[in-house]
Amino acid sequence: MLDALRARQPGATLGSLLFYKLCAVTCRTVLQVFFGLSASRRENVPATGALIIVANHQSYLDPPAIGSPLTARRHFDFIARVGLFKFKPFGWLIAQLNSIPIRGDGNDTASIKEVLRRLELGRAVIIFPEGGRSADGEMHEFKRGAALLVKRSQCPVLPAAVDGAFDAWPPSRKLPTPWRKRVRVLYGTPIPHEELMKDGADAAMQRLHSEVARLLQQLRSG
Repeated sequence: MLDALRARQPGATLGSLLFYKLCAVTCRTVLQVFFGLSASRRENVPATGALIIVANHQSYLDPPAIGSPLTARRHFDFIARVGLFKFKPFGWLIAQLNSIPIRGDGNDTASIKEVLRRLELGRAVIIFPEGGRSADGEMHEFKRGAALLVKRSQCPVLPAAVDGAFDAWPPSRKLPTPWRKRVRVLYGTPIPHEELMKDGADAAMQRLHSEVARLLQQLRSG
């Protein structure tokens, strides 16, 4: 059983794995009860091997909404803006939950190296290439820093979309509003690195943007 738990996040300590699992199960329960969280096509997410999940960013609810439904399958690392670490208790918490601080628009060499190191261990990382939460709930352009990470990662990239999180907790509000709208997640299909990069980094990011937009449209029309 311990080997199966360790396989969910290679290189992590047992204490870190147990703490992550506790927090993820708690988050999933809260999101299900208060925000009607549902996640579709979870079977598309590989259980092992290096992986990047690319998603749109509506709210602070997005990371747990995307990651917590998959806790029984694998654990995740997250890229978070450095400003989120300024409040020490919260910064400590998200660091314990495998978050990596990144500066600027994502073109942070030290942070990218750390992400690549974790990917080399066979871990999975969730990134939000828009660089910040959407101000209107719609998806916006992807930043170039994300293109550098995808190019150097040498691993599959899986697009995903989240919807409803903006209505539940937009950037304009300090606290979320329960039961306002269901939060839903849809996972796409992993795209092999060689296939994704065959026409260059810019074309790769355009494809990922289109894939996430397509998944978002499916959520909204379903």
